[in-house]
Amino acid sequence: MNFEFSEEQLLLRDQARGLLADVCSPAVVRRVLESDEMYAQDVWKTIAEMGWTATVIPEAHGGLGLSYYELAVIAEELGRAAAPVPFSSTVYLATEALLLAGSLTQQERWLPQLAAGEVIGALAYAEGKGQPSADRLETRFENGRLSGTKLAVADGCCAQLLVVAATSADGPVLCLVDPSVAGVTAETVRTVDPTRPHANLRFENAEAELLGTPGEGWAILEALLDRAAVLFAWEQLGAADACLDMAKEYALGRYAFGRPIASYQAIKHKLADMYVKNTLARSNAYYGAWALNTNAPELPLAAATARVGSTQALYYASKENIQTHGGMGYTWEFDCQFYYRRSKLLAVTIGSEALWQQRLLDAAGSAAAA
Repeated sequence: MNFEFSEEQLLLRDQARGLLADVCSPAVVRRVLESDEMYAQDVWKTIAEMGWTATVIPEAHGGLGLSYYELAVIAEELGRAAAPVPFSSTVYLATEALLLAGSLTQQERWLPQLAAGEVIGALAYAEGKGQPSADRLETRFENGRLSGTKLAVADGCCAQLLVVAATSADGPVLCLVDPSVAGVTAETVRTVDPTRPHANLRFENAEAELLGTPGEGWAILEALLDRAAVLFAWEQLGAADACLDMAKEYALGRYAFGRPIASYQAIKHKLADMYVKNTLARSNAYYGAWALNTNAPELPLAAATARVGSTQALYYASKENIQTHGGMGYTWEFDCQFYYRRSKLLAVTIGSEALWQQRLLDAAGSAAAA
């Protein structure tokens, strides 16, 4: 089976790469890193105008109605640029939650705004140490009101729409919350990557709206995370390829003892190992994109495989990129840090690598038993 993208999708990739090179240069990433900006609003406006936030949203709700292949291509290029925008929280998580479980009324209200980039979304489900689970939920939804605390919510400090996991009399539920209502407070959390802000959210009898069927909230969340994992994998893969390109260009231009350091075996091996890991991750990401786009029964397995592969590839590439640059790679002036920071953050955004390794084992076991 061939999972390669079509010529049109590859053309979209090239166009996206060119656009981001113009509007989201390393200087823009550094500007956000070194300032109090929560995200690059100019970049966000541009990509929203290009329709990227509307990629898979149906045309009936103001979207483009394209496939997840196109969205994977865009995710890859945003990762390559280390774009400091709330795209993943809004598109992979909030939008997907509404597409999965939203009522027609909820979709008509929120999807056009999400498509236009007028609303930033976020998913809040983690509450404490350890891996989140349905039986550990303490945030309570009752009589249309929400009370509890969510920790380290990606883009929680700039979101205008929250998807929140909670428990209720009927079991786990997902809720929609407008963070501007009374009873919602956000406290910014410092992370290893300031270009992707996080916040702790507290709900005190805040008005909330049920999303999906009562009692099925955790099942919906699991399905949502599988879908998001594929898209995060493509974003991580784009960043990993950027690290390889950066390391290669530096090695070709940096001379030691009269020779480019790229001619030395130790550097060649670093670059070769990065390439191999990225290529393996890409094959898994293709499989994930196919499973997501076709809603195949293999999606849980494909998503976990893609997630683990790309997480490992990006961490290795970002680390070896710094090593290839030598002592200069550790300095504030060099851009290697952008990808190392992003690798550490993305590795835990929707659950740790250990969690996804366990999900991979569980999915593989289920597939073998079928």
